[in-house]
Amino acid sequence: MAVLVSAGRRGRPAALTRRRAAARRTAGRSLTHLLLLGGGLLWLFPFLWTLGSSLKSPDGFFSKGLNPLPDGVHAGNYSSAWQQASFGRYFLNTVLISGGCVVLVLVATSMAGYVLARTDFPGRKACIGLISVTLFLPHGYTIIPIFDIVRGLHLLNTVWAVIIVQASSGLVFATFLFMGYFSTMDRQIEDAARVDGASFHQTFWRVMLPLSGPMLATVGLFTCISAWNSFFIPLVFTLSKPELRTLPVGMYSFVGQNSTDWTFLCAGSVISLVPIVVIFLLLQRYFVNGLAGAVKG
Repeated sequence: MAVLVSAGRRGRPAALTRRRAAARRTAGRSLTHLLLLGGGLLWLFPFLWTLGSSLKSPDGFFSKGLNPLPDGVHAGNYSSAWQQASFGRYFLNTVLISGGCVVLVLVATSMAGYVLARTDFPGRKACIGLISVTLFLPHGYTIIPIFDIVRGLHLLNTVWAVIIVQASSGLVFATFLFMGYFSTMDRQIEDAARVDGASFHQTFWRVMLPLSGPMLATVGLFTCISAWNSFFIPLVFTLSKPELRTLPVGMYSFVGQNSTDWTFLCAGSVISLVPIVVIFLLLQRYFVNGLAGAVKG
């Protein structure tokens, strides 16, 4: 009997310790969730404020300040912004330029990444090192020679100039993503294709590229977001042709010398953001899978 009582006394402190440890873990998780929730709301606040301000009246925009809640639903700001700033034309230009950049980047970087990952040619390491150096070159230092090259090719003030220059800015990063993804694939896949009589190019186009769907979605999403939100390159290469502007450049038309249509500017910002947010939500699963495969490689 004494032995049972002693064992029970020893068991109670152990159970109490376990309950306290569980309570501390629960409190820690709750605090972490609260901090993450607060950080998420703080991160989303600029978007929420822009969305609310796009529905405000001009007087309500200044009277409400940082309060994102509008004084009333002024949905006409969207139609006015669309018509006043020629957003229909700018929207089509943005879609065309973003789509062209995605196609060009996917074709060029998938081939380059496959060659760097699956072949061992002379000077491969030097080539990778040289490509890595160009990744850290700021655009401001290279825009002048690029401008001269585009002008020499008689592509200035054309959509092709914006597509080529914008696509070239993301080639290096996308190439490394494809190189990391292709390096994780089993070489038996290529061996089986060669046994079936496929050449190097046929193996890439018919076997390896279809298997890289997650990385295609990831690079395509990165490229689309970058091209859609780009301001500097479309501004420089369409400076004398306002009809070729994209949405980010077109929103600058709301900024006048003496005044700015802030509610229209916020409405234009929402119009510009919604399509890219929808694309991200649709491709989010492939985006995560592609990044996981590239990091693993």
